[in-house]
Amino acid sequence: MHNLPFYEGANPTTNMNEDTIASAIVDAALKIHRHLGPGLLESVYETVLAYELTKKGFGVERQKAVPIVYEGTEFSDPFRIDLLVEGKVLGELKSVEKLQPVHYRQAVTYLRLAHLPAGLLINFNVPLLKQGLHRLVDGFGG
Repeated sequence: MHNLPFYEGANPTTNMNEDTIASAIVDAALKIHRHLGPGLLESVYETVLAYELTKKGFGVERQKAVPIVYEGTEFSDPFRIDLLVEGKVLGELKSVEKLQPVHYRQAVTYLRLAHLPAGLLINFNVPLLKQGLHRLVDGFGG
């Protein structure tokens, strides 16, 4: 693993707002897509995106387990967020031919259950990454 600060199990250290964080994620994703292109596994994009953001000083958590409470019982590991940046912005990464409605619903549900204000759904398997970028805010896709 890398010796960069905040690589996995990050603790947010800045007071950046969600828009600043989301912009940095988009910039890093665009850079990665230009260099690697489409068609790789999601895990590759996740690893490299975490690396790029960490290089820039962002706190990044990969495969962040999110507990939920259901009928008074807490389940400590029901789902995992691909990337959580600065403890504020969810990154749900895909590498699929076409995003389906279930991908949006899943990302919005993760955002709501994790009590996060913003997120990005990014499909790297597109000719131009701007076609695969989708912002999620307050539980609604945008």
